[in-house]
Amino acid sequence: MKYKVTHTTIYNYSDQVPLCLNEVRLEPRDHRRQTCHSHKLRIRPEPTRVDRRVDYFGNHVGAFSIQDGHDRLSVTAHSQVEVAPPEVPAPEATPPWEEIRDRFALGQPPWWLEARQFIYESPHVPIGRPQREYALASFPQGRPWLAGVLDLTQRIFKDFRYDPTATTVNTPVAEVLVARRGVCQDFAHLQISCLRSLGLPARYVSGYLLTAPPPGQPRLVGADASHAWLAAFCPEIGWVDFDPTNNQIPGTKHITLAWGRDYSDVCPIKGVLIGGGSHRMRVAVDVLPLDEAAPAMER
Repeated sequence: MKYKVTHTTIYNYSDQVPLCLNEVRLEPRDHRRQTCHSHKLRIRPEPTRVDRRVDYFGNHVGAFSIQDGHDRLSVTAHSQVEVAPPEVPAPEATPPWEEIRDRFALGQPPWWLEARQFIYESPHVPIGRPQREYALASFPQGRPWLAGVLDLTQRIFKDFRYDPTATTVNTPVAEVLVARRGVCQDFAHLQISCLRSLGLPARYVSGYLLTAPPPGQPRLVGADASHAWLAAFCPEIGWVDFDPTNNQIPGTKHITLAWGRDYSDVCPIKGVLIGGGSHRMRVAVDVLPLDEAAPAMER
C-alpha cells in the first residue's frame, strides 16, 4: 500500500511568543516493511533556522527556531510512504518464552545488544509485580513466545476500555492497570511494561492508522489519527509489531513514524518558548491511499 500522509499541528497563543525552539519527529522511518519516498516539512511563520539529524534510536528529527514575534504556529508534515504486509511465522514455531528471557539475561550473543536495552525500565514504563502477575496469565511454562504475546495483546484488548477522557499523557501504567481504561498510548505502555517485567524486550512505536469512513460515505480530511503500538523481539525472527488497541499484528494500514523506549523518546513535537500566555493546540492527520480515485472531502 502507498499513502500520502499529512500531519498538521497548530498552536494559537493568547500572547505574543518572541522566541521558540522546537523538535519534531514527523518523518516516517524506513524499515524492512516500509519505505518513505518523500517528506517535506512546512512551518509558519518561517523559521530562523532549521536542522535535521538522526537520534539514538534511528528516528529522523527536525529542529527549528523562530525568533520573530508570533501568536500562531503551524507545523505541517507531508510524506509519501509505501508499506508491505508482515511475514509472521506460526506461533508454535517460535521458541518458549523462558528461553528468550534466559538468553537475554546471559547477554549473549553481542549482536542482541540493541534489543537488550529494551528490557529495562524507562520514564513511562516501570517494571513491577502487578504487571508481571497480569502478564503471567498469558505465559504459562513452556508456551511459545509468539503465542504468549498474542494472548497478552488479546487480553488487553478485552480487559481494557478505550476511553480518551480517562488518562493524560502522564498517567502512570499502574493507574491504567487498576482503572482498566485509557487510549492507545496507555495500552502500548502497559503491554511493554508487562513484557519487560518478564525479561522480554519490547519497544514503543508511534505512527498512524488508516481509518475507514462509514459505508457509502466519503473520507474526511483530518479524520485519521496518530496511533501507538509496540514491537517485541524474538531472536529467530526479529521485531514483530503488536497493536493491543485493535487486537492485531499491524499490517499495511499502520504507518511507522518512530520508535523508542516509550512515548518520551518519540513525541511528535515538543519545545520551549518565551511568553505566549495560554494556548490552544489542534492536530489534524490525513492518511490517503494513493490509489484512491475520488478526492477526499474537507472536514
